[in-house]
Amino acid sequence: MEKSFSESYAAAGVDVTAGYESVELIKSHVKRTTIPGVIGGIGGFGGMFELPWGDYKNPVLVSGTDGVGTKIKLAYLMDKHDTVGIDCVAMCVNDVACSGAKPLFFLDYIACGKNYPEKIAQIVAGVAEGCVQSGCALVGGETAEHPGLMPNEEYDLAGFTVGIGEKDKLVSGEHLAAGNALIGVASSGIHSNGFSLIRKVFDINEKTIEVKYDELGKTLGEELITPTRIYVKSLLALMDKVQVNAISHITGGGFYENVPRMLNDGFTAVIEKDKCFKKPIFDLIQKTGNIPERDMYNTFNMGTGLVIAVDADKADEAVRILQDNGEKATVIGEVKSGEKGVELL
Repeated sequence: MEKSFSESYAAAGVDVTAGYESVELIKSHVKRTTIPGVIGGIGGFGGMFELPWGDYKNPVLVSGTDGVGTKIKLAYLMDKHDTVGIDCVAMCVNDVACSGAKPLFFLDYIACGKNYPEKIAQIVAGVAEGCVQSGCALVGGETAEHPGLMPNEEYDLAGFTVGIGEKDKLVSGEHLAAGNALIGVASSGIHSNGFSLIRKVFDINEKTIEVKYDELGKTLGEELITPTRIYVKSLLALMDKVQVNAISHITGGGFYENVPRMLNDGFTAVIEKDKCFKKPIFDLIQKTGNIPERDMYNTFNMGTGLVIAVDADKADEAVRILQDNGEKATVIGEVKSGEKGVELL
């Protein structure tokens, strides 16, 4: 008797029914993210969203895409899959918000060795939580089984978001000037960059992640898997009240790569390290790995997730608005005339 297609596909390592079960399990999580503009639900061939053109005179769409990187190895080792989705959303929507745009919708892509519906549901629950935190809708996604290419227990996660902004209010750097104040906004920890180095420094495995460090007040694994902070609502609240001249999202490449991205030629960002936010995990990484300080600031956020440039006379107001929206923020430096780059004092 000839086998059915689904039976043959299952023999090849792909469980079609698991895919159907995953979709059913994630529906409740997706529903949490529904906002005005969402059309239909998941399960179609395309996620639909009605753009709020009427709210804008000259609307511009801003997109961003990113993944979680090798931080995802922590999720495997800890068998904890409900936070990496937050990381994935954060890495995309923070970038869009740094351009002055409001994220509208998000899509995720999960590639896995084997589809375990409960695990996929945990991952998507995290994605949904990230969308709720950033005020955007999860309108679709894809879960792809890759038997023979990936181990059964492993997966990778990436995402894509689209936001909208008023053209003349986008953060382009054109208003940046010498004398602007630089405001630092605290990170929640490592966020989602530098984990290849971290895994080497601590020889990350099932045992090392269970080591509790007094300076952390928790295990290494618990500290490292802390999800990336989502700054969208705080940034939008700030930009509604204060002209923001430039923003840098401190991701891979740390200060030395990311801060210059917010600058125009002829300007230098001068940052006082002692005024920046500190977190014990970075001292622990540097000490354990015997890593030069410059390499640390060239890899990690070092406790500061955003650097924001505003007119000096607006700095106090900007800090207050950020604090009122739940952020830790303070002035950490200023913009000066000079060669494009960053000076850490």
